[in-house]
Amino acid sequence: MTTPSSNTQSNTQGSFGAMLQQARKTKQVSLEEAAAELFILKRHLKALENENFADLPQAAFARGFAINYAKFLGLDPVKIASSFDAAYPNELKPYSVNNIDTPLRPMGTLQRDTHNRIRFNPLLIIAVIGVIILAIFLFRMVSNASKENTQAPTNAVEDISALEQAQGAAIDGETGVGAAGSALNIGAASSTATLEVMLSDEAVVVITDASGSNLMNGAQSTGSYKLSGMPPFNVQIDNVDNVSLMLNQEAVALEAYATDKQASFELAP
Repeated sequence: MTTPSSNTQSNTQGSFGAMLQQARKTKQVSLEEAAAELFILKRHLKALENENFADLPQAAFARGFAINYAKFLGLDPVKIASSFDAAYPNELKPYSVNNIDTPLRPMGTLQRDTHNRIRFNPLLIIAVIGVIILAIFLFRMVSNASKENTQAPTNAVEDISALEQAQGAAIDGETGVGAAGSALNIGAASSTATLEVMLSDEAVVVITDASGSNLMNGAQSTGSYKLSGMPPFNVQIDNVDNVSLMLNQEAVALEAYATDKQASFELAP
């Protein structure tokens, strides 16, 4: 009569290594991720899945690894421990008891983490953050000063130009309304232009034409708006990322006029 070997007993009770491997794959966790979470060497987890006991530390530590691995994967740790005990080769048990160097080997995971750890000086981090904030503050100051020096005179000229074109002819002490009417009706059919404003989100848009009429003024909701008036148009937008503009069915590159997502410019065909 022959007696069943340890491998036969393990197969009878179920392969704990196969259960561990199947549970890990079902959970979609790699050996590297599991090793990092459990602080167990990758080669030890692989040895558990392959039931390669020669690559594991002594039985007590290897059994503890199997139980922790089972808990991490959501398996029954008691069942895994029982299967591990049944599958563990008898010839390795005396070696595990007498091998006093083996229990120290798993500490290699802690040494690995210590070597890879990067230590930061809190004062150095605070200093770097302070330098970044100061740089941003100085950049904004320079940008705002440049904007005031370059755009303020232009806006004044644009405002005067728009008023002169739309209302200059109306300032006539003798003709009065008649002069204003002639100024606004000259080539009315040919001098008007069409604007299409498309908003992907809420934004403040102010548009006036050369006659001083407010074609759009204030906060606007998402949608498409078609406007018609006498160019040039004075356009002000508070967030160009939410606005698209077309003049006579031709797209206008708002980013060319934007500063800090805000734009203020005069537009003509």
